[in-house]
Parts: sequence; C-alpha cells; structure tokens
Amino acid sequence: MSHLKPRILKPDQEEVAPQTEPVKTYRVRGIPYFQVLNNVGQPVVEPPDWAQRKNPLVALYKVMLKTRLFDQKSVALQRRGQLGTYASSLGQEAIGAAIGCSMQTDDVLFPAYREYAAQFSRGVSMTEILLYWGGNEQGMNFQHQDKDFPICVPIASHIPHAAGTAYAMKYRGQRRVAVCVFGDGATSKGDFYEALNAAGSMELPLVFVINNNQWAISFSRKHQSKALTLAHKSVAAGIPGEQVDGNDVIALRQRIGLALENARDGRGPTLIEALTYRLCDHTTADNADRYRDSEEVKNQWVNDPLVRLRKHMQILGLWSDQEEKDLNSRYLAEVEQSTRAYLQTPPQPVSSMFDYLYERLPDALNEQRNAAMDQGHQNG
Repeated sequence: MSHLKPRILKPDQEEVAPQTEPVKTYRVRGIPYFQVLNNVGQPVVEPPDWAQRKNPLVALYKVMLKTRLFDQKSVALQRRGQLGTYASSLGQEAIGAAIGCSMQTDDVLFPAYREYAAQFSRGVSMTEILLYWGGNEQGMNFQHQDKDFPICVPIASHIPHAAGTAYAMKYRGQRRVAVCVFGDGATSKGDFYEALNAAGSMELPLVFVINNNQWAISFSRKHQSKALTLAHKSVAAGIPGEQVDGNDVIALRQRIGLALENARDGRGPTLIEALTYRLCDHTTADNADRYRDSEEVKNQWVNDPLVRLRKHMQILGLWSDQEEKDLNSRYLAEVEQSTRAYLQTPPQPVSSMFDYLYERLPDALNEQRNAAMDQGHQNG
C-alpha cells in the first residue's frame, strides 16, 4: 500500500497548488502531503491498485452519500424541534468513510462528533445516532458494534482513552489498533499532547486522525497555532506525521490503511492531518456567518468530496446517472425509515439521568432525582 508518492518540500521551500485547486499557497518543512485526485476527479498520481476497481470505489461513495443524506435530514429534524443540537459532517464525509472502510472488525474507533460515515461503516445505525442527538443516550448502546466508543463531545478528552486502550492491546499481544479522530481545535489541548507523547514513547498501536476543517468553532486554524502544519506536532513525540487531502477519499483510505498496517505490525503510531473544510455551521446551535466570510465557504464547495469521487468514477465509466438516481432513492428511503423508528421510540424517563452513574445514589442527588420525578409527574 506504500507506493503512493508524497510531495515532500525541502526546508523553506514553498509550493503553489495547481490552478485547478482553489487553495492557498502553503509551506511545509519535511512533512509529506498525499493526494491522488484533484477536485475535478482527475488523478495527479497513479491511483493504488485497489482504487482502479469499481467495488472499493463504490463502497466508499455509498457511505459518503448515505452520510450526506442522513445529515440533511438531521438538520431538518433539528430545525423542526424534533432533534437536539446536531453536529453536521457536511464536506467532511471522506474522512469518516476512509476510516470506516480501512479498519478491521476488532479494531476500536474513538470518534468525536462528525464521524458518522465511519460509524455507519462499522455497524452503527442511523436511528442510534438520531437517538443520541435527540437526548437519549441509549443511542450510544450500539446493538451491532460492541467495541467502539461512543461519540465524544468534550474536546480532546477521548484521546487519552484511545492511548489507554492501545496500551491494553499491546500489553495483551493483540493485533488490533485504536483509531482516534478529533478536530484541529483538539490539538491545542493538553489531552492531545499527553496522549501523543504516551503513544510515541510506548510505541502504541494507535492512529491519530486530525479532521482539520480549518475552524475550531469560531476560531480559525491560522489563529490557534503557529505550527506550520498540525502534522508537525508529531515530531516532538517521535512518531510519523503527514498531511493528506481530506477531500480525497482514495488518498485517505490509502494512507490510513498503511498507518493501520504499521500499527498492527508493531511499528507504532501515526499522526494523519486530513485537510478539509467545514461547509456547515459548527453545530445547529451556531451561526458561522458571524465570524466567517460567506464567499470563503462558497469557494470551498468546489472541493466537495462526493462530487470529486463521483466525477472520477464517471470518467472511468464506473458510475452512471441511473446508478446515482437509484442509490439516492434507496438511501432516502432508509433515512426516512430510520427517522420513523427514532420518532416512535418512547422517551427515557427523567430518572434515567440519575440511574447509571453510582451504585448507590448520594443523598444530594437522590433529592434532585425525586424533585425531577415530581416535576415530571406534574407536567405529565
């Protein structure tokens, strides 16, 4: 899987991206950058062997399209008051798809809150995701995935958990890998640095994936760190770091797959910075127009990962308009069925928020539980 050639810049060398790609000039010192497809679906290097066959490409496209349609429905449900605050993955579907399609069944995923494509690939249902954002944490009690961790909303707190799990895998002599996904903002937290250092010093089977969508809520990447790339933060931990075009699902799957192989074979962790863009608000509780130029967002739509892969498959004669129409219809029906199952699920009793933390509830919380129950009966 390692034949994909990187573009490696020499110290102080500056590279200007091709005119077909509307990205700014960037500077990288010693950190490789990987890309297979440009934003019009044309290869810039020879694609890997697996990416020259229809089935692997269609599998990636299916999960990205499914995630996009689910995302649209989820935002609509929130706007109608039928779902709580929801974090969209619009424009970032390639990262989750590549992760989910690269991992083995007994690996362990540590997601943040935009990794729906990875979760769908690994057996989590759309109804479960809706239940979680609807306030029912039973949605994280996955019925067909008993290894992966639940969605982590606190920034970076799951990264040390991933390091601990990877340590357990190594201690037990297992050929398993932990994969931890987080945003660019998480790389400014101490949890990240501590876990990175532990992974490097103990050579843990752990793959870190940074979803660098350029915005940590309302704080831009250029303002939160002076690091030339976020991948450079791997240097202090003594582990490999690289950048990958986060809108190019082929490059992502190739590089994540190689990192997983290395970790599984005892060659330690890897840090992958996936460069993408958040085409949506941070969550449905956010209004990105307050801090982000709408023209900037408009220009980034040319990098849509779904359009890029679809164009590539069409160029190769592997995808037709009829296949696109049929797949849309199939997933729209699946989304509607999952939505009905979510809306028909009886709500959890108010007492449930107190029932799963302590073996014996402290007196102060017991008083709160009784008060909440009384209020619930009055409202009922």
